Amino acid sequence: MASVTQRVSKVKQPRGGYIPPRDFEEIVLSDGIELHPEENLHASLVGMAVDYLTRYLSGSSAEEAFNISLSGSFLVGEDALARSLVQEVKGLDDQSIRNACKLVGYDVCVRVGTAMYKPVEDIYADDETVNNIRTMVSRSLAFWEEFGPIVKDSFTFEFGYTEVVSTGDGDYLTEDTLWDFKVSKNGPTNKHTLQLLMYYILGLRSIHNEFQKVRRLGIYNPRLNIVYLLDVEKIAQEVVEAVTKDVLVAI
Repeated sequence: MASVTQRVSKVKQPRGGYIPPRDFEEIVLSDGIELHPEENLHASLVGMAVDYLTRYLSGSSAEEAFNISLSGSFLVGEDALARSLVQEVKGLDDQSIRNACKLVGYDVCVRVGTAMYKPVEDIYADDETVNNIRTMVSRSLAFWEEFGPIVKDSFTFEFGYTEVVSTGDGDYLTEDTLWDFKVSKNGPTNKHTLQLLMYYILGLRSIHNEFQKVRRLGIYNPRLNIVYLLDVEKIAQEVVEAVTKDVLVAI
C-alpha cells in the first residue's frame, strides 16, 4: 500500500515517461518580478506554504487550508500551538507567511510519519524566503483569475483507490481541468506528469462526478510563472490502460 507520490517514486517508466513533459503546451506568464535566488527553507516547506496560503486567500478558511498541518500537529501533541499559529495567518504580511512556514512543518507527521518530525519552532523563513513566497502566492492568485474558478480543491479519491495505491490527494479542479501546483526551479518531469495522470485515473474511478468533465491536465509553477497544459484526448488509450494496470492496480 502506498500513496500516489510514493508509488511514482518506485515506478520504472518507459523511455521518456508515460507522458513526456514535452507533450504539454507551455504558456509563459509575466509579471516583471524576479525571485531571490536563495531561500533558507527546504523546497517542500516553501511549496506547501505557497499552496496553503493560496487556498486560504482563494476563499478557504485558514483551518481548511491548513487542515493537514493541523492533523499532523495533533499526532505530536502540539495542536494548541498549531491552532495559535493558524489564528495568526491573516494574509501575506511577513508574520502570516512565517506562521504558514511553521505550520506546514507538521505535514510530515501525516504524509510520512511522526518519526520524521522536527520541531516547528526551529523553522524561520528569512526575508528573502518570505518575499519569494509572497510573490508566488500573488502569482497564483493572478493565475486563478485567468484560469479559474476553482470548483474543488485538496480532494481525495474515495472508492477510486486500489490495493496498490491507497492514499493521495489532488490539488485543484476547475470546470474542465485537473491542476497540480509545483514550485520547483525546473519544468515538469515525467514523475510529475505520471502523478497527474494517476490523479486523473483515480478521479474517474472515484465517487466524484466532476472528473467526468475533465478535458485537460494542467501544471502551474508559480516560481517559473509558467502554465503547462495537455488535452486528455491526446493521451493514448494504451498509456491510460498501462498506468491503470501496471502502476495503480499491478495485477
